Amino acid sequence: MQLTKKISVLNYNLFIWHATFLALATNFIDVGTIIPAMLIDAGGSSMHIGFMTAIMLGVSKVTQLIFAPFLQNRNKKKGYLLLGINLRIFSLACLALLFVYSLVLKSSFIILIIFLLITIFSVSGSFANISYVDILGKSVLESKRKSFFSMKQIVSSIGVLISAFFARKMLIAYSYPANYALLFFIAAFSLLIASLAFWHLKEIKADGMKLYGIINFAKTIIKEVRNNKNLANYLIIINTLGISITLLPFLVSYAKEILYAGNEEIGNYLIFKVIGSVIIGAVLFYFSKKVSYKNMFYLIIILSVMIPVLLVLLPAPWYFILFFIGGIIFALTQIANSGVLLEVSSNHNRALYTGITGAGGIIPTLFPIVGGWIIGQFGYTTFFILFIAIIITSLYFVYHLNCKK
Repeated sequence: MQLTKKISVLNYNLFIWHATFLALATNFIDVGTIIPAMLIDAGGSSMHIGFMTAIMLGVSKVTQLIFAPFLQNRNKKKGYLLLGINLRIFSLACLALLFVYSLVLKSSFIILIIFLLITIFSVSGSFANISYVDILGKSVLESKRKSFFSMKQIVSSIGVLISAFFARKMLIAYSYPANYALLFFIAAFSLLIASLAFWHLKEIKADGMKLYGIINFAKTIIKEVRNNKNLANYLIIINTLGISITLLPFLVSYAKEILYAGNEEIGNYLIFKVIGSVIIGAVLFYFSKKVSYKNMFYLIIILSVMIPVLLVLLPAPWYFILFFIGGIIFALTQIANSGVLLEVSSNHNRALYTGITGAGGIIPTLFPIVGGWIIGQFGYTTFFILFIAIIITSLYFVYHLNCKK
């Protein structure tokens, strides 16, 4: 089956369908607000938040290195995409049940099961993501990709904005643990509806390079990184600049521990994070043909450095501005990372490259863990200084990244 304009339009719309309903689930499992607040309410600490952030934003990417050889050898990946999504639905449904019965369970046991289910959710997401990127790259015309990412960001942000108000309402209207049981149940149901789109997806079969054995895979990675300077720069960028999206969970921890923020404030932070994503998504969609991914990276650097500075300058009632900026950073990161990956790869090696970029999760995996320890030992100031230092190092590699407009 050849990729035609008709098939491309169908797949484009199905990917947008998935993005829309996935957005409705995203807020109920938001790693920047809901998850850290849930952990603290369940009896967790900043170290727990660090490990959870590492799992959701780092480990999930690193495991792509494990899945890449297996999926690279498969010419069609639709079935594996659905398998990964169904595991995510299962883990969310189990989380909802956990909180239904949490009043009769010990706090330590609840936290242990939360970590187990979130790990399943995150790892299965990385498994599905390799297939998702590969299918998108070969089943939607190249001329429509950048507009797709911007449109995806718009519909996702609107869906997230709508669900943000529901999430905020449930956090306030219901007390622990009923509020989290409802949040995870709705998330599981929304993700189920989102997955229906991929049952109708028309996947284009494309032959790619084959990988046989771990040694062959390791040699292939080294060869690709050496021969593709853009890939090498990209890996360093997503390692260093990737920690920008790990900051918000610690801002929630700071708000709860230092500012004594309650569920209403957490709900407000979530809404302003989403508003930031909606605004930047709309702006990038309008200027999609004029803005390069490289300039998006520069903006992420500037905004990431601004957050710790504003944390010192802003009074507590204005703390929501940090989450507004965090929403902008998150949206920019999603668009730029996905777009650059498609540019540095091809149909021949896209699944492999998606797996290789899992190496870009090494620092984002370690940073939250180290950050949680630093906060416990030395306080938030030392943590923010380290954060700024790592972000600034990405400037050199962004400068040498070769991106199209």
